[in-house]
Amino acid sequence: MEPEEGTPLWRLQKLPAELGPKLLHKIIDGICGRTYPVYQDYQSVWESAEWMHVLEDITKFFKAVVGKNLSDEEVFQQLSQLNSFHQEAIMKCLKSRKDEIKQALLEEIVDISSAQLQDFDWQLKLALSSDKIATLQMPLLNLHLDVKENGEVKPYSVEMNKEELQNLINSLEAANKMTFYITQQYMINWYLPFATLQLIRASGY
Repeated sequence: MEPEEGTPLWRLQKLPAELGPKLLHKIIDGICGRTYPVYQDYQSVWESAEWMHVLEDITKFFKAVVGKNLSDEEVFQQLSQLNSFHQEAIMKCLKSRKDEIKQALLEEIVDISSAQLQDFDWQLKLALSSDKIATLQMPLLNLHLDVKENGEVKPYSVEMNKEELQNLINSLEAANKMTFYITQQYMINWYLPFATLQLIRASGY
């Protein structure tokens, strides 16, 4: 059955199964700050306009799945209309590189500088199990931020354990201290020439 247009990653069905893992890993590389895949390698599969949607759709998918910490079952529900080869490739990518994507999401939040926080929400829950540990008692914080940048409001979502939350707080505090320091240096650099000019004028020159 061909996937319906508009369903998550429906355009991926055009890609030959053997090319799936390479494309997915290259997109994750891009999410993590490295080089995204180039259109020239896939121009026989998609037209250029469609290629941009492929990159955007897969990038959003990985960020949403990792940011919301969806279970395997929830992920499979979103992939139900893809063939089994693409489903398996996506699940393998998520399992092997989930931590990298999560770190990239945290860095995105820390790197928000020229943007304005419009709204935020958080939810605390207790994880009872994971795909690695049968029984688990771990508090998890789901943080959602609505950030306005260049007139556009962008959502950021990420789920963190206690250690990751503390690392995020430390990074934000460090960024705040640096912002304060730069502001103070700017004020000093602006005030000293101004004060010097006022002294020169007061001396009669």
